[in-house]
Amino acid sequence: MGDYTPGETPIDATGLRVAVVAAWFNGGVTGRLLEGAQAALRDHGLPEAPVYWVPGAFELPVVAQRLARAGACDAVVCLGAVIRGDTPHFEYVAGEAAAGLARVALDTGIPVVFGVLTTNSLEQALDRCGGSAGHKGVEAAVTAIETAALLRTLPPARKD
Repeated sequence: MGDYTPGETPIDATGLRVAVVAAWFNGGVTGRLLEGAQAALRDHGLPEAPVYWVPGAFELPVVAQRLARAGACDAVVCLGAVIRGDTPHFEYVAGEAAAGLARVALDTGIPVVFGVLTTNSLEQALDRCGGSAGHKGVEAAVTAIETAALLRTLPPARKD
């Protein structure tokens, strides 16, 4: 881990539009991630983000893609929790969700932040929602703000 601390650099978040896509599967965990994300947005002077609920992490990319393509937001924070079980389902869902969200960001030029916990247990997930391992919901929102703010300062993308 480097020396950088999120929020360390002054960020001009004025006018940024952030949306949240959240998975209701493992909703107790996702709800905590959402609380942290909304608090981070408020702490940066932004209104609470609209929240679009999907059944699970696998469905996050398609909704994030629609929001990004519609120009409805400057960044999308995707939240959820995929907890390992006894079958390979974990690998499929976690891998496809991550790949799908990365593809949406690259295809649209809109930051799409992977705030999906991939843990071996519920306890590990809860530790990452304000427990001993920090708050990944806060981190996801700050990442979205910082990336969207940075993109505003860069030259526009060329149309090839």
